[in-house]
Amino acid sequence: MTLSTRLSDRLAAHGLQANKGLGQHFLLDLNVTRKIARLSGAQAGELVIEVGPGPGGLTQALLETEARVYAIERDARFLPLLVELGDAFPGRLTVLHADALKVQETEIEGSDGARIVSNLPYNVGTPLLVKWLTGPFRPRSLTLMFQKEVASRIVAEPGAPDYGRLAVLAAALTHRKLVLEAPARAFTPPPRVDSAVVHLTPRPDAVAGSRLDALQKVTAAAFGQRRKMLRAGLKALGGEALCQAAGVDPAARPETVDLDGFLAIADALLTKA
Repeated sequence: MTLSTRLSDRLAAHGLQANKGLGQHFLLDLNVTRKIARLSGAQAGELVIEVGPGPGGLTQALLETEARVYAIERDARFLPLLVELGDAFPGRLTVLHADALKVQETEIEGSDGARIVSNLPYNVGTPLLVKWLTGPFRPRSLTLMFQKEVASRIVAEPGAPDYGRLAVLAAALTHRKLVLEAPARAFTPPPRVDSAVVHLTPRPDAVAGSRLDALQKVTAAAFGQRRKMLRAGLKALGGEALCQAAGVDPAARPETVDLDGFLAIADALLTKA
């Protein structure tokens, strides 16, 4: 089998189908995967970490940029396909058979400054993003495909229906942009929802340390009861007094409070402690 063979034919030759239990939907259109690779900014010689490569459609597009790819795949069925792909790009594809949620990216050789580019499995997309946003690994950028609903939650602004904890954390740590939308028909098998790609780059003034811990605690409490006023949602942390100390209206709803407001509440919580 040559690399020129269509990805769908390669899958068929190996008798492979998507596993619904793992949230797999294959992106086989190389025109789309090459566009994602371009949007990621991947350059020759750079290391790109990809989660859930599956049959390797996006992997191939990333390798075509002359980047080095470290692919993390949980489903052992795809390892032979990825080995074939690696043979076509000697020395530039490393495949790890593992659960990405358990992988320590900082232990990957050369990972400092690596990019993350992935068509994420639907069932682990949000946990992986939170892991990358709040953990010790600091990628150069993240270019990630999610369900469109999740992508909207990441880039949402205050007052928008999708604005919530994920948007606040992403805004505190990165510059966010929705860069591509992909209809369900672009995937095999087609999911029931459309998808979208979000590109995130770390902020030079990203929140860190105890301030990040406090922000996570405040947003978890506030959006855990998003229909209630802040004074009620934050009652266990100080409620009205905490909001007043931060200069934030205790009667405000969480979805109307911007990043600066939540940071002020986090800082007030630290001062209180």
